[in-house]
Amino acid sequence: MVRLNRIYTRTGDDGTTALVGGDRVPKDDPRVEAYGTVDELNAALGALHPHLAGRGDAFDDMLRRVIGVQQLLFDLGATLATPQEHRRTGAPAATAEDVRWLEADIDRMNEALPELQSFILPGGGAASARMHVARTVCRRAERKVLRLSRSEAVDPLALRFLNRLSDWLFVAGRWAAAEAGETEVLWVPGRRLGG
Repeated sequence: MVRLNRIYTRTGDDGTTALVGGDRVPKDDPRVEAYGTVDELNAALGALHPHLAGRGDAFDDMLRRVIGVQQLLFDLGATLATPQEHRRTGAPAATAEDVRWLEADIDRMNEALPELQSFILPGGGAASARMHVARTVCRRAERKVLRLSRSEAVDPLALRFLNRLSDWLFVAGRWAAAEAGETEVLWVPGRRLGG
């Protein structure tokens, strides 16, 4: 376990932060942008908790799955915060099995959903809307990790995991709307304000 006894250190007051291994970099470094956006995604998933907890077995099960994803995102953030030369063998990271789990869960949730006839507008109740917010943050995290991968070594599974996770969040948002009995609003191309 990681112990955090002191929250402020004042070492970042100059606009730098320490990576795992001790190297200091600017806070807008591509590596910091990547793991910072993964952290933002984790927080967006945390905002789902009160909208899932205590709403019945199906929502409680979804909450357990969301917490599992959050655990993996912390592992991913730690991996992204560690330059290649400081990585240790066996450090927690997303695996091909995690990607397969997301795919299987997408397929399982999708079986019970009506076929899409158009894109949907984010919404469909509180839990669904928050899933869609998390999905868009996930897509941004994926872009940040991709940008980092152009200049430094990044585990290709990190990109696959984030790509599949954004798909999972889309379907989970649809699932949450259906489970709550909420209506999904379809995109109508060309619809004007007031129309």
